[in-house]
Amino acid sequence: MPLNQLEKGNLLIARPTILGDFTFNRSVILLADHSEDGSVGFIINKSLDFNLSDIFPDIIHRNFHIFNGGPVEQDKLFFIHSIPEKIPGSIKIVRDIYWGGDFDTVKELLKKDEIAENEIKFFLGYAGWQVHQLEDELNSASWAMLENKKKEIFEDNTGLWKEKMKELGGEYLIWSNAPENPSYN
Repeated sequence: MPLNQLEKGNLLIARPTILGDFTFNRSVILLADHSEDGSVGFIINKSLDFNLSDIFPDIIHRNFHIFNGGPVEQDKLFFIHSIPEKIPGSIKIVRDIYWGGDFDTVKELLKKDEIAENEIKFFLGYAGWQVHQLEDELNSASWAMLENKKKEIFEDNTGLWKEKMKELGGEYLIWSNAPENPSYN
């Protein structure tokens, strides 16, 4: 059932053909913060073509995927995780999902192989909205909103958008099988 109130921790599901922005096409966004100052989120289902080991080859030897977090500050690395007891300075988003923390500690934990891939997710960039901008986009039907399930945040999310379209049901069902580019139909 779609949610009707914006809160951090919610998932934003891009409606097809409404946004017209390739960055958000078929995106599922975890809303990391929502306040009177604006909103911040991370696209959780768009993996990039390189891994964290490509950026830090001297300390990270496993293939932690990096995701396109959104169009803002794509030259900066961000992360969410489920291990605040290991990473000082973490900010709680919702339940067992946290944002950021001391990155030197993260690098050291990664070097010692003390973080599992299902405990952390890395992003280049984020999605950001000014005050009331996200509300306006929701009112214009650019996004649908659902509650998140922690496990889907840290798992492989390749088919997550389609899965969420089916979960929304009703008018969204037709979109779950639509081609990514409607002109291919």
